[in-house]
Amino acid sequence: VQLQAFGGGLVQAGGSLRLSCGPSGRAFRSYAGGWFRQAPGKEREFVAAISWRDGKKTYADSVKGRFTVSRDGAKNVVYLQMNSLKPEDTAVYYCAADKGSKGIPVLPVLTTTGWYDYWGQGTLVTVSS
Repeated sequence: VQLQAFGGGLVQAGGSLRLSCGPSGRAFRSYAGGWFRQAPGKEREFVAAISWRDGKKTYADSVKGRFTVSRDGAKNVVYLQMNSLKPEDTAVYYCAADKGSKGIPVLPVLTTTGWYDYWGQGTLVTVSS
C-alpha cells in the first residue's frame, strides 16, 4: 500500500495550507491516520492523528488550536488543515496509517511512529517570516 500526500508549498507566516493524503491504489482497512513532520536536522515528530472508529483526535501541543485533522471516509483520505502558520512549522510533513491488524487504538498510541505501517512520501511546507 502506498500513501500519497499533497498540498505542501510556500506560505507566509499567518497563512494557511491544507494537506491531503490517500492511498495511491486500492483502499485498505485501517483504524487511524496520522500526520508527522520532520524539520531539517531534527527528528520526526508527531503533529496530529484521528481515530476512524469514533472520530477522536489528538494533537501536538505546538499545533493545538491552529491545525485540524479530518477524514473523508468515502474517499479514504485524511486531511490536515493548517492555519496561522509559523516559521517553526516549516518541515516535511508525512501522513501515516496502520494496516488494521493491531485492533482499535487508544489516542496516546497514535502519537507514536511505531503504530503506523504505511507512510506517505512527504510533502514540504515552508513558512516564511
